[in-house]
Amino acid sequence: MTLEREDISALEGYHSPQVDVSVRLNTNESPYPPPPAWREAYLEELAALPYNRYPDRDATELRYAIAELHGVTPAHVFAANGSNEILQLLCLAYGGHGRSAAVFEPTYRLHSHIAKITGTDVVTGERNADDFTLDPAEVERVIEASSPAITFLCSPNNPTGLVESRDVVEQALALVPGILVVDEAYGQFSHWSALSLVDEAEPLAVVRTYSKTWSMAACRLGYVVTSPMIVQTLEKVVLPYHLDAPKQAAGRLALRFRAEMEARVAAVVEERGRVTTALSDLDVDLWPSGANFILFRPRRRDGDDVWSSLLERSVLVRNCASWPRLEGCLRVTIGTPDENAAFVQALKETLSR
Repeated sequence: MTLEREDISALEGYHSPQVDVSVRLNTNESPYPPPPAWREAYLEELAALPYNRYPDRDATELRYAIAELHGVTPAHVFAANGSNEILQLLCLAYGGHGRSAAVFEPTYRLHSHIAKITGTDVVTGERNADDFTLDPAEVERVIEASSPAITFLCSPNNPTGLVESRDVVEQALALVPGILVVDEAYGQFSHWSALSLVDEAEPLAVVRTYSKTWSMAACRLGYVVTSPMIVQTLEKVVLPYHLDAPKQAAGRLALRFRAEMEARVAAVVEERGRVTTALSDLDVDLWPSGANFILFRPRRRDGDDVWSSLLERSVLVRNCASWPRLEGCLRVTIGTPDENAAFVQALKETLSR
């Protein structure tokens, strides 16, 4: 019998509950579908695809479209099956045995999880306990003490929603001995982006996804904007023909509808403001968010109990109550106005019990 690696046997998978509820606000998806015109154009391309042939291995047209969107060259772009695959490829290329990745908790749990899967050691820095901000002195301490091959930042940070300051990102970029990965899965909801720092010579990789603002979570498509040297390294570790032709078409066509995407983002940001105001009137603590979700903590009720009570009312949010450094916390995705109203009402009823 072949046994798994000891370090793998100690890991748990990363999963979100998938249950049948009326209001599902736990996975930070877009509450709105792509435009009907995108669907029509996509179906036309699907009908014309030569399914007996392998896809374009370099995803050339998709990379050109993404490059045009961000004002870079295609040599700065690499696409894959969701931003998580990008993170995995970066760990495969730059991590591994005898190397480490730095994270600053609380943050996106898959950064540590993927690093460990690839045999990369994880070193952990701490965010400020009260507001989850990142002290530049802590960034310097961790990097100088551990000399990580990969340093992860998440902006806006998941699950706290806080946007990393430009000063923190620039400081980390100046200090890292390896590469700096800025995960911007929610970047379009933020007031600034590390994309402005991408340069030929900088060891910076800015990771983005189609799952949130482009309303394409079902397609599992993500990309990184980085230096051509890092792109070339990723091309060495990726499997051949990793990105199928339907996915390449879906991503390329989506970029024709940028105005519609920006309108969806604006609608979510407006709803985020309404939900924030509503939560401010309830018996919860909450943190400012630059993403499409809000982290909050009931003051006088157990977080697990509140999550269960919301579920009984057919409202599903993300339960972070047992996560280290997030004791008692819950995270709610911003949905449609009706979904948000249902969540707020259910939370009011729960907290009044």
